[in-house]
Amino acid sequence: MSLLLPPGPFAAYLFDCDGTIADSMPLHLDAWNAALQPAGAHFQEDLFYAWAGRSTEQIVQLLNQQFGLKMDYQEISERKEQHYFSLLPQIQPISEVVEHIHEAYPRIPLAVVSGSPRASVLTTLKNFQLEGFFRCIVGAEDYTHGKPAPDPFLLAAQALNVQPQQCLVFEDADLGIQSAQAAGMQWVKVGSR
Repeated sequence: MSLLLPPGPFAAYLFDCDGTIADSMPLHLDAWNAALQPAGAHFQEDLFYAWAGRSTEQIVQLLNQQFGLKMDYQEISERKEQHYFSLLPQIQPISEVVEHIHEAYPRIPLAVVSGSPRASVLTTLKNFQLEGFFRCIVGAEDYTHGKPAPDPFLLAAQALNVQPQQCLVFEDADLGIQSAQAAGMQWVKVGSR
């Protein structure tokens, strides 16, 4: 396993999904741009990665500000998820992370903490036959203040009945790492972004 973990022991592992368990970020960008195209907006790659970890609702609000638009969150979200689901067969798991999931299960509880809607996370996990490994899935609809606020990770720790300082977070996004730090959790960065 090539991911270097901080010294433990840890009582729970919390995983982001997109860009951490699944190599799905480029496909999410494609899905966003397909959903935004009717509104005449285009999500630049650098901005997309800078905002990684934010909820769909937050991203639509920020894009509305960026482009001076009034896109409806629900409409854009549904269109984006439809495009994403059509791309699912192309998504590959991130093998180093999946190895840690298999190694830790069922020794310690595992959770997924994502800025994506729960349905999207579940579909991705089912695609990799991983849905039964996680005791808790925290999706965008489960919290008001998303990453970089600590709320999503704290919610998962509470659901697992584990103290935050006993959790290890696996994250690819800077906003997600800031969220883990704000929650008082140790973390390991996945990938190169």
